[in-house]
This record gives sequence, C-alpha cells and structure tokens, in this order.
Amino acid sequence: MFSRDRWQEIFDTIRKNKLRTFLSGFTVALGIFIFIILFGFGNGLKNQFQEFFLDDATNTITLFAGKTSMPYQGFKSNRRIEFDNSDLADIKENFPFFLEYITPRISRSASVKYKNEFDNYSTRGVGPAHQFAEKTIMMKGRYINEKDIENKTKYAVIGRLVAQDLFNQGDALGQFIEIGNSVFKVIGIFQDDGGDREERYIYIPYTTRQLLEKSNDKVDQIVLAFKPQLGHSGSLVFERKLREFLKKKKSIAPKDPNGIFFRNRADILKQNQQFANVLQLIVTFVGLGTLIAGIIGISNIMVFVVKERTKELGIRKALGATPKSVIQMILQESVFITTISGYVGLFIGIFVLKSIGVSLQDYFIKDPYIDTTTALFATIILILFGGIAGYIPAKRAARIKPIVALRDE
Repeated sequence: MFSRDRWQEIFDTIRKNKLRTFLSGFTVALGIFIFIILFGFGNGLKNQFQEFFLDDATNTITLFAGKTSMPYQGFKSNRRIEFDNSDLADIKENFPFFLEYITPRISRSASVKYKNEFDNYSTRGVGPAHQFAEKTIMMKGRYINEKDIENKTKYAVIGRLVAQDLFNQGDALGQFIEIGNSVFKVIGIFQDDGGDREERYIYIPYTTRQLLEKSNDKVDQIVLAFKPQLGHSGSLVFERKLREFLKKKKSIAPKDPNGIFFRNRADILKQNQQFANVLQLIVTFVGLGTLIAGIIGISNIMVFVVKERTKELGIRKALGATPKSVIQMILQESVFITTISGYVGLFIGIFVLKSIGVSLQDYFIKDPYIDTTTALFATIILILFGGIAGYIPAKRAARIKPIVALRDE
C-alpha cells in the first residue's frame, strides 16, 4: 500500500546520507554494468568466430598436396604428390553417397591490364561449384558454368575491387582484359562478405588455366562439399574414407602424416564454437562473480546502515512503531536504491555495448550484445538480493527493545 509519509521519510534519509546512498547505489550499478559488459563481450567473441568461419560454406573439405615423409612400395620419401583431373572423376565416382559437389582450384598471380590501368591480382582456375564453396555473390553477369569448362573459354569473373581498380566507374561486363599474356572477356562481377582480399580475386575456368600451362591436367587443391545432412560426425567418416582412398591411389604409406592434407571446415568450426562457448562461459562466471560481489557489497552497506540507525529505530518503537513497519521502511529504502541503481547500470552497460560496434574487431570482439531477457533477469536478481540484504538486518533491528536501542552508541 502506498504511504506518502513513508516515501517522504525515505527521501529525507537519502538526502541526509548522500555519500552512503551513493556508495550503495554505485556498488549495485557497477555490478550490473560489469556483468553486462563481460557477457556482451562473450557474445561479441562468438559473433567474430561465426563471421570468420561462416564466410565460406561450412560443409567443405579442402585437400592439399604435399610431400611424403615415408618410403612406400618402392617410392622414396620426400616425393611430391600432385592432384589431377582423374582425382576429381574418381572422387565423384566412388563417393556419391557423401559428395554434394566438387571443384578444383589452381591459384596463380598475374599482371592484369585494361587499357592504361594495370595491377597484380591473384587468379583462380575453378569449376562452377566454387561459387557455392566461397559463397560468392554475383553483382552483375554470371559465374563460370559447365560449358565454359568443356570449351575452355577465356572468360573471367572479377571481384568488385578489381572492377573498381581497372574500370573506375565504367561498366566492366563484356570488356576484355589481359591476364598475363592472354586476353579474357569479363562475364561477371562478384562481391564477397569475406572482405577486400576476397574481392580482389579473378576466377577463370580451370581447364583454361590448364590449357595455358601446356595443356596439363594438374590442379593445386581440391575443394569438395559433403551433404549437410551427414553432419559433423558424417564429415569425419567421409574424410577418413577419402584419405584412405587417395593414399592408396597415390601410393602413400597409410601411416604417413604428410603427402595429403585435409582441412575440414565442419571440424574446425565445431572446435572453435566449443572454444568460443567455453570462453563465454568463463566470462559469464566472472560476470556472475562481479554480481555476487555487488550483492555482498550492498549487504555490508545495509548492515552498517541499520547499525547506524539503531537509536532512531529505538525511538520509533518507543513512539509506537511496530516491528513490521520498521522492517518495511528499511526494506523499501533498500529495494528503491537497488532498483534505481540497477537500472542505471543496466542502461549504461547496454549503451556502451551498442557504442562499441566493430571497434574491438582487432581483438576478436565484434558487435558485442546482451539480450534483454538476460540483462533484465540479472538486474532483477540483484534487486531481489538487495531486498534480502536489507531485510535481514532490518528484522534483527526490529527485535531490539527500545530501551536497549536508545542506549546504543
């Protein structure tokens, strides 16, 4: 029930004890503020991990050729392994259950020229499926297709920044550019959420790249995607079977850790998500520790406040105040200060998180945030314990006899 007199007493007490009230409120606000900041940083860390690993398809496995480290079947160690077009065909034929798509990748650096503009760019000889592996977004034109692969066309798909460098504001589609000593027609312009580096690539048909290199059939890397429904465990089974198959085909010792290397993005993603979750859990525990420290702080202050007002409470009881009214007065004051301070810390914490944005991206924290439910729950918990912190000493004080309280020094 609303009591104007009681609220008047509370405000009078706050005015008379400004420092004490400030310290009480500051402890609560600081506890909530630090909890929100730390929890938000944990979410920002997860955001950065997701952006880093979700820029490309997460169901891909990339194969890299290396050198053997063991002799096997008459072959000496330190033998260089090479992939070729037959490997693509064999993987398609032997792993239809696991495979969603496959593409080779042949990377070269080349000088690229258009009229008086020129620069050095990285080119990639790829197949049509490479667009899905890299999540390439077409802005204009089209990507490389199967006919380009079959006909070994001199077509190029250029990144947004390549188009900007070479053509300024002009339309690049249909124009001819020199890549090395060959002329290519621009058939598409793409963008990539991976950033500037990704948008400085030039894609051409991998068969065209092989044609330019004395009609060989070699490829640098093989990028393949497993069917998403297989999940993480299925991808590991696929990786193991594929490793065994290729080692047998390339005559690599079964126990040789080198020769062929695999990068399973699903496995990497899961490991890093687990790492990010553990970090957030640690940060959350630190935040909860701060919250608990705030609760202890407000408890200590309330004990001191009640002790300081022992004589006042004795006078009130001598004048007829009931123990219940004494408890309610102290409890109401405690909850009021805790509530106001808690929400001040809440709003400041949320404001700071929103202001940070991507400014801490160099420290792997991007767009830190805390959901409203968690923030309000933490604040309500602190308010609840703030009430308990005021109730316990108030109840003890309400039991003191007026004559004893009046003698308190």
